[in-house]
Amino acid sequence: MHPMLNIAVKAAIRAGKMIYRAADNLDHLTVTKKSHADYVSEVDRAAERIIIEALQQAYPTHAILAEESGAQGESEYVWIIDPLDGTTNFLHGVQQYAVSIALQHNGVLTQAVVYDPTKNDLFTATRGRGAFLNDKRIRVSKRKELADSLIGTGFPYTNFEHKDAYMAIFTDVMQKTAGLRRPGAASLDLAWTAAGRFDGFFETALKPWDLAAGALLIIEAGGMVSDLHGSDTYIKSGHICAGNPFIHPQLLEVIAPHLTAGLKGQ
Repeated sequence: MHPMLNIAVKAAIRAGKMIYRAADNLDHLTVTKKSHADYVSEVDRAAERIIIEALQQAYPTHAILAEESGAQGESEYVWIIDPLDGTTNFLHGVQQYAVSIALQHNGVLTQAVVYDPTKNDLFTATRGRGAFLNDKRIRVSKRKELADSLIGTGFPYTNFEHKDAYMAIFTDVMQKTAGLRRPGAASLDLAWTAAGRFDGFFETALKPWDLAAGALLIIEAGGMVSDLHGSDTYIKSGHICAGNPFIHPQLLEVIAPHLTAGLKGQ
């Protein structure tokens, strides 16, 4: 395992185990509403501290981009952190959430960790070395037809700027696939796509910490990742389409007629 990935894995597992223990005391947590349907708990903040302290101890000159504390420092290396992806699920006792950590080097994703503490599933990837689930190599699915495919997605919940376009895409994809699923944690949805559980995935208006680690997992598992019109600007725009090499272009084709200027990244 790459040394940088090893540090990230240890940080993710430590944070994940703390989150899992805290799930037994949901009624006693302090929760703050950041905006409509967007919550942060003391657990999110504690998990983020655990991760940042571990990363900074090992790599004190590296920069941080984290969901709760924002950007810290300047460096060619940037750690992108979501300490608890799926906070709403967590707060409702729904066991679908994860810790997500990615590393960018000069703007290129190089390391990725997505840890699901409820199932003890550890997804990891290093650029050029493949993607793994609990040390076993994973690959995207081999399904070739969109009509036979299971697609993951995420509904708009705080940013409704593109809701009409999203619902048009959702309706079209729903009618042309075997099914759509919305589990509620984008990092896990992307990790599941890398592992072949989903054949494809799309969502709008995500943040870098929602998708960075999952995107590298899919790439290293042999899949394709882009924004909604096929470009590589998904981290900047937050609009993402991913899947195996057969399904990704078919999904883009269904999405294309519904794109607005904003969804095209213009």
